[in-house]
Amino acid sequence: MKRKILAIALVLCLAAISFLSAGGSGDSSSSGKMELTFFYPVQVGGPLTKLIDQICDDFTKENPNIVIKPVYTGNYDDTVVKIQTAIQGKNPPDFFINLATQRFSMAASGAAIPLDDLIAADGAAGQAYINDFLEGFMEDSWVDGKIYSIPFQRSTMVMFYNKDAFREAGLDPEKPPVTWAQLVEYSQKLTKRDASGNVQRYGVGLALNSGSAQWGFTGFALQNSADGRNLMSEDGKKVYFDTPENVEALQFWLDLQNRYNVMQKGIVQWTDLPGQFLAGQVAMIYHTTGNLTNINNNADFEFGVCFLPGNKRQAAPTGGGNFYISAGISPERQKAAWEFIKFATTPERTAQWNVDTGYVATRKSAMNTQIMKDYYASVPQAKVAFDQIPLAKPELTTYDAARMWRILNDNIQSAVTGEATAAQALRTAQTQADEALRRYQ
Repeated sequence: MKRKILAIALVLCLAAISFLSAGGSGDSSSSGKMELTFFYPVQVGGPLTKLIDQICDDFTKENPNIVIKPVYTGNYDDTVVKIQTAIQGKNPPDFFINLATQRFSMAASGAAIPLDDLIAADGAAGQAYINDFLEGFMEDSWVDGKIYSIPFQRSTMVMFYNKDAFREAGLDPEKPPVTWAQLVEYSQKLTKRDASGNVQRYGVGLALNSGSAQWGFTGFALQNSADGRNLMSEDGKKVYFDTPENVEALQFWLDLQNRYNVMQKGIVQWTDLPGQFLAGQVAMIYHTTGNLTNINNNADFEFGVCFLPGNKRQAAPTGGGNFYISAGISPERQKAAWEFIKFATTPERTAQWNVDTGYVATRKSAMNTQIMKDYYASVPQAKVAFDQIPLAKPELTTYDAARMWRILNDNIQSAVTGEATAAQALRTAQTQADEALRRYQ
């Protein structure tokens, strides 16, 4: 028995060593070339790993003395853990893609460097580079007046809707819902039941699982905010979960399920929604623009994309990942990582990334490329996300962001499952969040 335990322990140790060895471990390889390790996540469907590999290969062709070693690290949650593990093992990746919402934590822990010196070293070109990013995405790159990350695989939440289902329900497929009231009205018409009253198609779908509820809730909270205030303060040290407006927003979610009966009851998984939409099980879904390519390639019906319906205002949350550069590496490696980031975020490459993935092109000048002009001509739904960015705000972003997400998501889930009312759930979330953030005051 002891031998078996020792054998298992040995395997686990070797696995840990293997993973940690993926981090940056020196200034050059045996060939004399600098090798940079790059951690990146994949959160949506599609061939993103192949696309990342191609960008890395193309960079090395133009910079033969620098080799990029991309390491796929799972979804965003997995990536946060693996970055922390590598840092604790004193073998961090040279640079990485992490959630934009992790910027406060990355700065506070010393895991990532501010990029201002690298930007300044590029002179006027550096400032022009930063100014060319969409403000809605750059807004969540800053910490205490410094830039800690560069927008890359960024998204916003939009509504995908089945135009064929609209026609079947007697709705104009070119006029999707604009307000919450219309969302209810349309969803009631789109919900389809058999002779026994069993639902064959729901009107609308939202992901209320514990990993993604906070993203959608940010949008609903913003839409119900009279003054446009977000769920958190700009400095990431306070949250405003239990305001009357936010309680109303959560209650509206619950009403879609329980009062209007137009949305699947219980916990709906984020990853399941696109498949349900493609299978005709739901007529409208709230989801990331990062799934546009997947839906466009696989839908056997005509679909549309539109802004999220508003209430007191129209608004949407941004999401997705930014480039960060590790603090625990040499200045030479940081400079090389910076060169790769600039390479990966040229107007042409951000445009191509938009085409290949559905993520929004993060630079304004990408819109002037022939790539984007041709893409919008062939897939006009893609431009909706870009046009919505001026209405978008960062999703829940604070110090200790992962804990804040967990607190809000778990309490929303308690309301969805009927264990708490909307007011009780958000009051509990507020109390727990205030306690967790006290150390940062």
